[in-house]
Amino acid sequence: MVAAKKGVPRARGRWSAEDVRSSMLLYAVTDRAWLRGRSLADCVREAIEGGVTFVQLREKNAGHDEAALLARELKAVCAEAGVPFVIDDDVALAAEVGADGVHVGQSDMACAEARRILGEQAIVGVSAQTVDEALAAQAAGADYLGVGALHPTPTKPDAVDVTMDELRRICDVVSIPVVGIGGVDAACAHELAGSGVAGGAVVSAIFAADDCRRASAELARELAKVVAR
Repeated sequence: MVAAKKGVPRARGRWSAEDVRSSMLLYAVTDRAWLRGRSLADCVREAIEGGVTFVQLREKNAGHDEAALLARELKAVCAEAGVPFVIDDDVALAAEVGADGVHVGQSDMACAEARRILGEQAIVGVSAQTVDEALAAQAAGADYLGVGALHPTPTKPDAVDVTMDELRRICDVVSIPVVGIGGVDAACAHELAGSGVAGGAVVSAIFAADDCRRASAELARELAKVVAR
């Protein structure tokens, strides 16, 4: 195992390391499958009004043109609200539309390569499920980690579960913020207490709700009680 070692957050551009950490409280990951005909831009706007602090566009079934249109719409919504906006996996699309950054998984483009393409001011997040993966991502220049799945979830049924003990170990050995993902909702947010996470990443608990604003407000309240500051 790689030796546990805290690092020093790197200097950043538009979004400082502290900006990134504070924006992790309620991290929304989009999925239009839950919208029942509603506009994604409208739902994201309502979610931000309710308390969402970070937005990731994750639409695996969208073609390039459709994804680019969605990305530009959400970029405008997030910019108006002062909320960071990143794109899942697609580094080229993030560069094309001028997103604030990208989130990559272990099987996606490497963190260092994403950084090379997008530049030093970009936010680069990385998915991790083990201490070794977390330390490697931090060493490669990741700004934050998404760790999960913490609970079974229909969004990523093939995801390997991460125990709360492993989540705590990851938070303990890295200096960059960690956001927990996978089945996080208002009812189970208390389980993150004492883990060291900076927030929770949410898909269906926001976008499957009848009222995205109200659902986000409830989630933000519960997460604020337990996150590390």
